[in-house]
Amino acid sequence: MTSNERLAAALAHREPDRVPFDLGGALVTGINVNLLRRLQEHLGLPGDACVLDRVTQLGTVDDALRDRLRVDVESACPGPPAQPGAAKDLGLVDGHYRLIDEFGMGWQMPGQGGHYYDLYHSPLADAETAKDIATHPWPDPLDPARFAGMRQRADRIVLEQRRGLVAERMHSGMWEHAMWMIGYEKFFTAMALNPQLVHAVMSKELEIKMAYWGRVLDLLVGHTVVISEADDLGGQNGPLVSLDMYKRLIWPYHKRLFEFVKSRAKGNTKVYIFFHNDGAIYDTLPLLVEAGVDIINPWQVNCKGMDDTKRFKREWGRDLTVWGGTCDTQRVLPFGTPQEVRDETRRRIDDLAPGGGFVFAPIHILQAGIPVENVMAWWETLQEYGACDATTNHPATNSQMTEADPAGGHSEAPLIPLDTTTLT
Repeated sequence: MTSNERLAAALAHREPDRVPFDLGGALVTGINVNLLRRLQEHLGLPGDACVLDRVTQLGTVDDALRDRLRVDVESACPGPPAQPGAAKDLGLVDGHYRLIDEFGMGWQMPGQGGHYYDLYHSPLADAETAKDIATHPWPDPLDPARFAGMRQRADRIVLEQRRGLVAERMHSGMWEHAMWMIGYEKFFTAMALNPQLVHAVMSKELEIKMAYWGRVLDLLVGHTVVISEADDLGGQNGPLVSLDMYKRLIWPYHKRLFEFVKSRAKGNTKVYIFFHNDGAIYDTLPLLVEAGVDIINPWQVNCKGMDDTKRFKREWGRDLTVWGGTCDTQRVLPFGTPQEVRDETRRRIDDLAPGGGFVFAPIHILQAGIPVENVMAWWETLQEYGACDATTNHPATNSQMTEADPAGGHSEAPLIPLDTTTLT
């Protein structure tokens, strides 16, 4: 299979020849620039690592690394706007590198030992009414410079490189972005005491998102596109707010956006909604499926209720593709031994690969402190156990597999039996 065929099969919940692999195909599946530099040196690849996204300190995964690691996915990202608005670089201030983004938010990173930027200024911190939201100088989502060359990049990815295509978003998810604009404490308080303010800012976020994605889909007609969206609904031990509050105040905006995206796809364009959603979010899955989510990322296995990936596959494997979920990035990948990484990674492949619906990717960005040896153990385990063929060491069993019909539904008929004597 080509990489885009491999990804298409997995997203249709059919087993491809091997599990698709993504590193850097989305802003939330990449690698810190400092770790990327060490990985390139380890692999003997030429050139210095470049920063792709300054706030997250994400490194640019180039074609040389994609080819070396057999990466199946690449993204078409928007360019910087011609009108930067509030955006400016403040340089080194009080021991921190600081910048203001185009929305007016302030970000800073320690000048010594910093790994990425954190939020320090929320431009709508004093907002109290819908008028305060409306009068803020919001950026133009249709600035033509954002879209310059996007179709050409997409065509190169799909037609020349034969990779799966991810269309990257203009900015982060609606809810998290609204919280950053207003400030966490004020936003959560408003959810209880001033819902009009919440609806005002969420409506503006939705307006910007719909304008941006409408233009992207007009440009990418005819391609199969993974639409990259995000919102972190969970913390380490559960959802950030009650499901009732989420459903009343935030979920309707997710649903409207995803319905818009799918309705806007023209001709033979095929879109899948990729939803980045950190934390302990198992209880949010029914609402996300109802809203139109196709892909859940990253599946943070170290959070409460998230470790049992076999349970996820049994209960939600027909409805959702897991893009990630491959190794605990809080403990095992940064602090474990290479053998612990291999054991953990193989377990996740065993649970998630059978029947398709799985893309092997990091659980969020691979951070700077991860040993290169552990990155290689993680990747090598995919090469050894990720092939979906009876003649390999893939540990899948027939009882875990179902066939997908051409319309996207799933029958109960098992696949042709495997010769399990070849499996370990």
